[in-house]
Amino acid sequence: MTRVRSALVLLLVAVCSRAEAQQAPPRIGPLVADVHLTFPNFPNDSPQLSGSRTGIDVTDLPGLGRGIDIAAQLYVFKLRNITFGLGGNLMIGTSHFSPLAPGPGQVAVGHAVSERYTSFAPQVSINFGNGDGWSYLSGGIGNSTWSLVPDGAVAGPADQESLKTINYGGGARWFKKRHVGFSFDVRFYAINPGTPFGPSLGSPRTRLLVMGAGVSLK
Repeated sequence: MTRVRSALVLLLVAVCSRAEAQQAPPRIGPLVADVHLTFPNFPNDSPQLSGSRTGIDVTDLPGLGRGIDIAAQLYVFKLRNITFGLGGNLMIGTSHFSPLAPGPGQVAVGHAVSERYTSFAPQVSINFGNGDGWSYLSGGIGNSTWSLVPDGAVAGPADQESLKTINYGGGARWFKKRHVGFSFDVRFYAINPGTPFGPSLGSPRTRLLVMGAGVSLK
């Protein structure tokens, strides 16, 4: 009888331990890729920005745009409740301004202008949570280009200059399915001032806010 009781106790312990192991949430990672639709909030009231290009007035600056952000993170190790990751992101944002069509006998005011911003940088991240869902803070240092060209004109040196850029921000991911989840990201891009070319001003030091949301794959 004693042997039977001991066997039952051992069986019960084994079953409970297995159930507990099965219910334990998965770990973060090991690799996650994000694809986000983004909304970069380009400045539309900066005389220095418009003055850094030829043929653009401050009223021509496009302002809020849209774009795409593609990012990936490899989670390398965990320390207590924090998981550390290494990766990078590519963000491309565009915007366009078109002046209002003039009425009869009126002259069009303003110039059509196309704006494009591209940034690529490696990133490090700290992550809180588990594989079913986690929040994160991340940042990196890279380079960006900021093109601001009147329609029909040729891009100038300022539109092709590589600008040192620091990006930092955070967001969260949720995985209702094993490999596909929803995520969002809020990020600032601290862009170094541009070089003055000829009579034009250099573009100003800028902090660009970019918000995005989309899918995460692991």
